[in-house]
Amino acid sequence: MFIQIALGTVLMLMSIVVAGVAFLFLETFLMRSQDYFSREPHQPKLLLVLIVTVIWILGMVTAGVWIWAIALWLLGIFITIEASVYFSLVAFTTLGFGDILLPQNWRLLGGMAAANGLLNMGLLTAMMVEVLRFVRVGQLEVKKRKGRS
Repeated sequence: MFIQIALGTVLMLMSIVVAGVAFLFLETFLMRSQDYFSREPHQPKLLLVLIVTVIWILGMVTAGVWIWAIALWLLGIFITIEASVYFSLVAFTTLGFGDILLPQNWRLLGGMAAANGLLNMGLLTAMMVEVLRFVRVGQLEVKKRKGRS
């Protein structure tokens, strides 16, 4: 039991660190592109930011799923990497189909993968809202300054 909790904790931390580092890269990109996104026309640029952010988030979710899948495969819990990825995706997204189950001596990892997925989804949703807010506030500040001129 303690090995599962320790391993699950390490995997959760790895997934969160990957999401955090990816967010830092995205934030750096946005800071460097702030002038571009603040110039007219605003709506297409806001749409571009939304698309890029969603693709970025999908990449982070995919990375989290692969972290779990590789760990489960290396532990020999699943024979094929496909089964490992499938289980990890179903657990991480909390779908919980139940058609593939972990052996009883590893079943705590399933719950931890689901908790990790929930945590990451909340974190990534907050990230998307923050990115869109950042760009939109910058655009509104430019409009406000132009209105005073």
